[in-house]
Amino acid sequence: MRILAFDTLEFAKKLQTANFTEDQAEALAGAVAGIVEERLATKQDLKELEIRLETRIKELETGLRQYMKELETGLRHDMKALDTGLHRDMQEMEMRLRHDLTLRLGGMLTGGVALVAVLVKLL
Repeated sequence: MRILAFDTLEFAKKLQTANFTEDQAEALAGAVAGIVEERLATKQDLKELEIRLETRIKELETGLRQYMKELETGLRHDMKALDTGLHRDMQEMEMRLRHDLTLRLGGMLTGGVALVAVLVKLL
């Protein structure tokens, strides 16, 4: 319910005092009253808007908090998967390194033994 306090009679009287005819004053007062009624917001209009905005802000805040929580959960899951993958990759790399070092050491030992055998024959 819109209630605006615009006294058209008082306005028309002021216009008549300023040398407007009675018809001009009434017509202008009616036009101004229409504009005031149609275009100006009342305190109640502003209060209703404030309530709607506060409600919308709370809805947005709730949605944002939920989104942040889902994002955090997703990030934690991704980090755990990455940690698991890195751990597995490191274990595989360690096994390959041990295997490679074992082969190289075995080759060096075989070469060393062969060298010693050759030297023993030569001496």
